[in-house]
Amino acid sequence: MFGDEISDKIVIRKNHSDEILLLDQKKVHIREKKDALMALSYIAPIFEIIELERFFEDLLSSEKLTMDIGGTGEFPVAFRGIIEGNGKNFPQNLDHRIILLQGPISLDSIMDVQLMGFSRFKQNYTVSD
Repeated sequence: MFGDEISDKIVIRKNHSDEILLLDQKKVHIREKKDALMALSYIAPIFEIIELERFFEDLLSSEKLTMDIGGTGEFPVAFRGIIEGNGKNFPQNLDHRIILLQGPISLDSIMDVQLMGFSRFKQNYTVSD
């Protein structure tokens, strides 16, 4: 269906200024909880981490943003914070940050993610007999 149309970038856009942050999907691991809280774990060279921190430095908690994963369409999120990742020892030129975002909460997304194993980023196909 999508073929070559899917991008390898995640785009986060500030609604008030249209400023964008491009993240390479290969460097991001997304976890989503039942309450639509998303944690984007980002491991990248230090210069990219500095750019990421500058993008979020003036945002207030719960400020509205939009996010587009792979060019599949923008959806609203709220900024919750950015924290320093820990655990692994990375080479000197790499660093780790975790971006916390709150997605829209709907009963469908809660059911899909937690009970059926589907994410809202995947289409929920039904199988007919």
